[in-house]
Amino acid sequence: MVHTFRILVANQPKLMRELLVEMLAEESWIEIVGEVAQEAEIRESVQKTTPDLLVVTADKPGKRPAICDELLREYPALHIIAVAPHENYTVCYWASLDIHAADIESSEQGFLSAVKSVAETVSKSGEIN
Repeated sequence: MVHTFRILVANQPKLMRELLVEMLAEESWIEIVGEVAQEAEIRESVQKTTPDLLVVTADKPGKRPAICDELLREYPALHIIAVAPHENYTVCYWASLDIHAADIESSEQGFLSAVKSVAETVSKSGEIN
């Protein structure tokens, strides 16, 4: 990776948030710019930390959280991974004019591969925040 990839982990159950942060922090190319426990705090944290990637909770598998649409309109360069912890289901939302999703393998390696994929996309497109 050419640059440090900035990640904000938000709105996850505490244990899951801690595990994700611990796993991501082991990667030298990742900088955890913050953790947010409440959805109401996400927008302000995105504004303050300007992450490349936001990890949020998906309430229902296959359904994009409303906060995604709101944030992507305000921050079009933001990439989002939504995780539904109670179903072992992970979805990656790509920020673009045509928002789309792709399923991610529900494992540590699957999640890390998705983060790497987003980081590579950001690096190639020059969308560094």
